[in-house]
Amino acid sequence: MTYAGDDDGTVDPGEVVWTWVPYEEDHSQGKDRPVLVIGREGPWLIALQLTSQDHDRDAAQERRAGRLWVDIGTGPWDGRGRPSEVRVNRLIRIDPRAVRREGAVLPRPTYEAVVTAVRAAHRRG
Repeated sequence: MTYAGDDDGTVDPGEVVWTWVPYEEDHSQGKDRPVLVIGREGPWLIALQLTSQDHDRDAAQERRAGRLWVDIGTGPWDGRGRPSEVRVNRLIRIDPRAVRREGAVLPRPTYEAVVTAVRAAHRRG
């Protein structure tokens, strides 16, 4: 997980892109959504799903359900300018050819905070 975000047309860690993401409970279904690319694993991109839903209000319930979120603020990935959160304890493998479009480059300090939260979430198991 090394930051490489820039707007060069190649998908790199630190960038928010749009792609199809399977639902956790049924991988045969899903939806097109923004994700934050945090790294690579061989030919795959490793990403985290974004949401504009505010999970701060139900953080205890989300933790009990096994979902951990980190606020990343606003960005051009959301046309309505809503603040976003990224789920740090569900890694998603994405075929780079499945990326529909680039949404934005996340500021490096925000990316580093997310990666720190990902590492902490995965140490907990």
